[in-house]
Amino acid sequence: MDSLSLLFRGNLCPLLSVPASDGTVWYPLTRRASIKDIIEALGVPHTEIGSLLANGSEIDFNYQPGAGDHVEVLPHHPPVDPCRASLLRPQPLAAIRFLVDVNVAKLAPLLRMIGMDTAFDKEGKDARLAEFARNQQRILLTRDTALLKRKQVVFGHLLRSQHPPLQLREVVDLYGLRNRLRPFCRCLLCNGELLPVAKLTISHRLEPLTKKYYHDFRRCPECDKIYWPGSHREKMAALIAQLFTPSQPISS
Repeated sequence: MDSLSLLFRGNLCPLLSVPASDGTVWYPLTRRASIKDIIEALGVPHTEIGSLLANGSEIDFNYQPGAGDHVEVLPHHPPVDPCRASLLRPQPLAAIRFLVDVNVAKLAPLLRMIGMDTAFDKEGKDARLAEFARNQQRILLTRDTALLKRKQVVFGHLLRSQHPPLQLREVVDLYGLRNRLRPFCRCLLCNGELLPVAKLTISHRLEPLTKKYYHDFRRCPECDKIYWPGSHREKMAALIAQLFTPSQPISS
């Protein structure tokens, strides 16, 4: 039977749903199919692929392999810039914006904490999420492999870690976000951009000790939540500081 060989590199190997010797899979060519469909049939979502080589030449997802082809499947190499066109993704994003699904819900406020535009859909339906990601041009973050295989999803990432702080570092490292951070500028609840607000106009909403010791306040124009630099902010600042020291273990 005609077949092709696929060599999976790096962190793509653990995603394979079939046995592989040193990352190599022999795939029987029983039908005409795109390389994207073949790779996803083997368990790897297309979002996790950084580039593809067929017999040494770079190819796109539509390539239909023939008998004897050797395809090398390479992961993304950080930092990934989704705002720059590539052969696999010729239509780049205008800006780095995220969509977080329900199985990694706790990541949403952490990304907002560092200033990243992050939407969250609590409904959690795969079809809805895929359309949302496409229509709003967002990077879909999830631990659901099947969700990332949907054709509507162009930009996405399968989070390997199960712990939100580690997931945050994973995203920051993958997309090279350290120079893009704008901490404490977004609402943790709804993603709105915070605006300064005079203490006098909100003093009736403050607890006595907050009113006494704090003078710098911000308010979310979307949900009306008020923020100030209290002890909760100090804890978040410590977590952000850990993002800038990759060699230091981050609290999970």
